[in-house]
Amino acid sequence: MFPERLRALRRGQHITLGELATALNAQPTEPHTRKNTASQLGNWERGIRTPSFMEVRKLAEYFDVTMDYLTGKTERDEYDLGRLFLSGKQLSFNRELLSGQDRYEIYQLIDGYLHGRENRTTTSSPNQQEELDLHLDDH
Repeated sequence: MFPERLRALRRGQHITLGELATALNAQPTEPHTRKNTASQLGNWERGIRTPSFMEVRKLAEYFDVTMDYLTGKTERDEYDLGRLFLSGKQLSFNRELLSGQDRYEIYQLIDGYLHGRENRTTTSSPNQQEELDLHLDDH
């Protein structure tokens, strides 16, 4: 499962093995860690070799996925937004960086929305979904 997920993530971002190796080498590493190479990553994608725990961790951080997802332990990558908003990770929305205050307020909005769900009444049937129009205007 790992080779397929690694290949899919890399191709999904339209980067070459060499570009990925360069990006991984730019990450902070443990002392005495060898540099990643395109051929090494190719061997991982083909299942010829298996990366170390530290290498899988670097890949997960680079692609912003969990190690469980990358190694096939989970079927889909899942994010807990609460943990994400409270983490130290920089977050943006539509390419606008969120401040600490923004993050806290958005967290509070989501939390309030979820806790207020049972008090809301809807006129739609349970299986009907409302479509969200996300067309971006160039204005």
